[in-house]
Amino acid sequence: MTPKSMTSGPASERAAALIGNAGRFRLLPFFAATSLVIFLLVAGALWYFEKEQDVFFKDVQQEQNAFFKQVQDDFSTRQDSAARRDLLSIHEAGNVNLTRLFANALWQQDFAPFVAKAAQIPVEGCRAIADVKDEKDGKLKAPAEKKACFAEIGKKIAAFPEFSALNAKVFDMMKKSTVFKIKVFDLRGITVYSSEAAQMGEDKSMNAGWKGAAVDGKPTSELTFRDKFSAFEGVVEKRDLISSYLPVLAPGSEKVVGVFEVYSDVTPFLNQIKATSADIRKAATDNQEKVEAAAAVNQEKVEASGTRTLAIVMLLLLLLFGALFAIVWRAAAIIARQEKDRDQAQQQLAQSEKMASLGQMVAGVAHQLNTPLAFSSANIEMAMQALDRYAVPLQVAGAFSRLVKGSAADKVMVNIADARSRVAGIEDADLDIKAPQAMLQDTLQGVEQMRELVENLRDFTRLDRSKTSRVDLNKSLHNVIYIAKSVIPTTIEVDEAFGTLPAIECNVSQLNQVFLNLINNAAHAIAEAGTITVRSLLEAGRIRVDVSDTGSGIPDEHLPHIWDTYYTTKPAGEGTGLGLSIARTIITEHGGEISVRTRTGEDSGTTFSVYLPVAA
Repeated sequence: MTPKSMTSGPASERAAALIGNAGRFRLLPFFAATSLVIFLLVAGALWYFEKEQDVFFKDVQQEQNAFFKQVQDDFSTRQDSAARRDLLSIHEAGNVNLTRLFANALWQQDFAPFVAKAAQIPVEGCRAIADVKDEKDGKLKAPAEKKACFAEIGKKIAAFPEFSALNAKVFDMMKKSTVFKIKVFDLRGITVYSSEAAQMGEDKSMNAGWKGAAVDGKPTSELTFRDKFSAFEGVVEKRDLISSYLPVLAPGSEKVVGVFEVYSDVTPFLNQIKATSADIRKAATDNQEKVEAAAAVNQEKVEASGTRTLAIVMLLLLLLFGALFAIVWRAAAIIARQEKDRDQAQQQLAQSEKMASLGQMVAGVAHQLNTPLAFSSANIEMAMQALDRYAVPLQVAGAFSRLVKGSAADKVMVNIADARSRVAGIEDADLDIKAPQAMLQDTLQGVEQMRELVENLRDFTRLDRSKTSRVDLNKSLHNVIYIAKSVIPTTIEVDEAFGTLPAIECNVSQLNQVFLNLINNAAHAIAEAGTITVRSLLEAGRIRVDVSDTGSGIPDEHLPHIWDTYYTTKPAGEGTGLGLSIARTIITEHGGEISVRTRTGEDSGTTFSVYLPVAA
């Protein structure tokens, strides 16, 4: 089978129009919709990036503000720490000097003998008492028994006769100074003297400050806050104190002979440091507020600038869209005019092909009608001649009938002399009625053939072809085959192999046109004698119709193009190339599909398969 154009049928012009509508690309609505989508996407992207830029700038501003605040806070903290450290260092150095002066004044003469005497009191018994774990913090602490033991040692030391005089000298020297309390420890860590007598006898051997001074020979100081504190001048409240553990060295050597603990009041200095730190923090807070205000102004400027930029870009996009829309509008008008011209050309081609196909069909039908019409006409003439020969016998029979009816007698005398000459020419063959009956019977058969041909032609070209209805597809295929036989050579046999099919909803006139085109194409592919097989069956819920031929097949170079509009292998002027394209459009609009299988060579042939949904 070779690709041909649509050969006949009343649906070709409508199908050609369907191809035009199916292939038309509506440029303007497509451009408008696409451009609108792209415009919205671009606008959304620009808006998103603008917002992201604002957020980024805001985040940068906030990070800078946070960094500036951190720097300010760090500076304030460092300044406060440095001031406290310097205060601690200065007072520690002062306490060291004070200890040296104090030692020079009192140690050799007063404290050295007193410490040596106190060292004679044993403390191992008190230290042997085991510490217990505190239930609150889980640390090991001295029990009440142990504290009482060391307090008893303190009482023994305070009972020394020289204690009162020593205590009076210390109070006299420290009065009106910034020193609030003095303690003296021996090398065992026992508090052998304290300006607060209740603390005498305490064991400080595990204290880190005492160890640093007694073992390492290094001064150790720390800053503490006390709600209440016993000083030389009485009990004081809410004081910032520097406590320093200071080693006492033997004169002329680096040997540690005792440890002083000195408490100095630094509340005024620390208050000044705190006030200075507060001023610095307030200045930092003011600067931070100024930076944040400047950042807010900058953020507003950035947002305003971004909004203006976004508005300008949107305006430019709208102008671009307007210009492109005008161009596309013009192009769409040109394309519409070209499509209209192409549709008119297609309709003219389809109409001319339709007229050619109709002419071919009319010629075939006329040929099919001519044979029964010819012998029917001859039989009628022969019947009329026979009737002419029956005239005399009928006249004689009529006269005899009147004679019999007019006489009541059983016998009548008839004078045959006058009638002898008239009946002398009657032959026996003239009285044979079977021959005219046979001729009229043949005439009736010819009329039946013509009636069948007209009925199939009427079913094929039904007037309501633009409507759909439920039809028996096998019956429609039979009508198509009957009509096709009138236009294809008699050397080509058309076989029917119909399976049981359900009725389907379809435009039967259009489907008839498709199947007639496929059968005619199959006939064109057969050079001389051959067979066309039309097969129908129900397959996988769809109706399948195969039109197979024993022709030469479709060459490989033509096969990819057989569905293309205007593609034909016929000589110029004999085909439009719309046949298979229109057929495919009709089948597609019915929700089906059409495919082809072909072979060339010795076992050549082509099969076109049409698939239609049962609910089509």
